[in-house]
Amino acid sequence: MLNYMTHKFKRFILTLLSVAGLLSVETVKSQTSGTDSLSLKSIISEVVQNHPMVKKALEDLNNSDAKIGYAKSATLPNVSFASSYSRIGPIENISIPNLGSFSLMPHDNYTAGFDVNQTLSDFGKTEKNISLEKQSKELNIQTVEDVRQKLSKAVISNYYALVYLQEAIKIKDEQINTLNEHLHFIQKKLETGSATQYEILSTQVRISAIENQKTDLETAKQIQIYQLNSLLGKPVSSAERVKNELNIALPGLQSEAMITAALQNRDEMKLASEKAKLAEIRYSITDYQNKPVLSGFLSGGVKNGYIPYMNDPKANFVAGIGVKVPIFDGHRKVYNQLQAKSAIQVNDQETEIVRRNIVEEVVESQSNLQASQKKVDQSELQLRQATQAYALAKVSFDSGVITNLELLDGSTAVSESRLMVLKSKIDFTVNVYKLKSAIGERLY
Repeated sequence: MLNYMTHKFKRFILTLLSVAGLLSVETVKSQTSGTDSLSLKSIISEVVQNHPMVKKALEDLNNSDAKIGYAKSATLPNVSFASSYSRIGPIENISIPNLGSFSLMPHDNYTAGFDVNQTLSDFGKTEKNISLEKQSKELNIQTVEDVRQKLSKAVISNYYALVYLQEAIKIKDEQINTLNEHLHFIQKKLETGSATQYEILSTQVRISAIENQKTDLETAKQIQIYQLNSLLGKPVSSAERVKNELNIALPGLQSEAMITAALQNRDEMKLASEKAKLAEIRYSITDYQNKPVLSGFLSGGVKNGYIPYMNDPKANFVAGIGVKVPIFDGHRKVYNQLQAKSAIQVNDQETEIVRRNIVEEVVESQSNLQASQKKVDQSELQLRQATQAYALAKVSFDSGVITNLELLDGSTAVSESRLMVLKSKIDFTVNVYKLKSAIGERLY
């Protein structure tokens, strides 16, 4: 009878662990289903359209249009209307024999008219200011792209962290369920005297350890969900799930070609180029700082006070031209030129720093990708070895060579190996995206 119960127990343990292993395999191989709602593409699309950082960058772009319009307004005339009334007293009278007495001006004075002022030429200063604002707009356009790219990188990091945590929690749940069923069966065997208290305590310790691991995973998952909700602008209480998307193509470029592509396509290099153009324009503007300004003016309207009918309003005008030539500006132009030239030098050094960082990032991304590929291969090999070891353990257990706790060790090794396969594949996918970003490929 005891041998029969022992054989029945062994068959139960083998069946239980085999089912647990099968479930774990399906967890790693299959994509999340049903309850998954968010794909990587949909999240990135939402974030790069509606994130406050993008909206701020777009608003800066709108502000650039306003600045260009303001610079162009210097070529347009300034037109104003002015009107006034004044009462003067006392006024002087002059008497002419045989003609009577005359007032030199009326008591009531009225005037109304338009004033027009137009810059005829500032010898290129306005054109330079317009060029400066247009170049600033180009810089803002590139800034929008840079913001979207960086947000996409943040989304990818958050997304795949969630993918790993979701799948890891599933594997831990399966381990806990298997151990609980095993514990329940051992407790029944203890009642018949065919199991020991040690087996029960050892199983409980295993359950407690895995539950602690699951708690850590759930905490990390909740933090990642908060970050995802922040990126999407959703309430922090939103419980989001993401799809398991691990299929991604590698960039089809060689090492040197990747560096060349990165230096051509990276937003940081494009921003540095735009800043260099901006610095050159600012320097050239200093040459126009003390250029003369030629302007014209015209005023016309009606007013009274003209002899002899001083109370009758009459049309009047005044027109002319003026020129303003700076003679001495307290050396402001010289110092502005020094500052502008220094800004060019600083920008050149910043560009070189960016170039070196990009090259370093490309090389590092390639190395990390190669390492992650090796880890995928190693973890898959480890999984095959763990599966083979577990199969041998089942044979040994069935022969009575090892205990059920040793068989559980084999089952746990298989589950942990599958978890490592999942992590290595996610790391590989993330490193592919990092390499794509390093060479300047758009992630959105």
